[in-house]
Amino acid sequence: MVTRLGLGTAPLGGLFRAVGEADALQVVDGAWQEGLRFFDTAPLYGFGLAERHLGRILREKARADYTFATKVGRLLRADAPPEPGQVFHGAPALNPVFDFSYDGVMRSLEESLERLAIGRVDILHIHDPDDHYDEALSGAYRALDELRQQGVIGAVGAGMNQAEMLTRFAKEADFDCFLLAGRYTLLDQVALKELLPTCLERGVAIIAGGVFNSGILADPRPGAHYNYQAAPQELIDRAQKLRAVCERHGVPLRAAAIQFPLGHPAVQTVVVGARSLEEIRDSVRMFEVEIPSALWEELKSEQLLAEHTPTPG
Repeated sequence: MVTRLGLGTAPLGGLFRAVGEADALQVVDGAWQEGLRFFDTAPLYGFGLAERHLGRILREKARADYTFATKVGRLLRADAPPEPGQVFHGAPALNPVFDFSYDGVMRSLEESLERLAIGRVDILHIHDPDDHYDEALSGAYRALDELRQQGVIGAVGAGMNQAEMLTRFAKEADFDCFLLAGRYTLLDQVALKELLPTCLERGVAIIAGGVFNSGILADPRPGAHYNYQAAPQELIDRAQKLRAVCERHGVPLRAAAIQFPLGHPAVQTVVVGARSLEEIRDSVRMFEVEIPSALWEELKSEQLLAEHTPTPG
């Protein structure tokens, strides 16, 4: 069971810029005070920092009162070469190593539990197996399936920034849920074509992440990020058109972006990141904004959403 809004912790690991420990702990505690009870993390986020920050707060709470997810597929090693294009700042002197083997998954879970100091994981995701499909199924999935059967974890998932491989996973194995990052948003509905219908048919719950597409849907200005990189001008232009429609209805673009994914019945929850107490409070406010159906209708009439796209309300 999860709340409809959850906290994603990549920013607490220093995504794009460093976040101090006091600020990170304040975000997690603030999310709790705002009523969020679903938390998503990963070893990759700040090379263990996000898991440590999250664990500091959650281990003081009653274990039955929240649900949290972490991930497998990267081991953190001091002697590994740096990963190219790294986006985490202020992280420890460790580097991630892809490992989707059965043994690698078991080591990853053990190390995550040590960092978190929490005795049980509710959801364990296979993290970004884009170039490792076969090993992800034969190694990682086999390990997660065993852990689920043994009751060590509650659910088996996969977290990715693409819809196509998740569709294959849904068809070929018994997954409980997927964390879909950035591929079902106001800017990108590629998951609507095949992944979401497949998940509905097979009972796979979707956790929607990246609903601001790395920031462009929070503030579509020149230099905004999309998919963890500088956004191309055509996407900035499209996001600004989305904002203009929202403004005509008196709705912040952030509110439309955070609520949009929940219009599809396959989507069970949305996770948002925050690097300050004000950011998480703002996300909660945006989540609670009342959005008129006329806004979604105008987005469709302006061809900013396809006509058949399900919308909230």
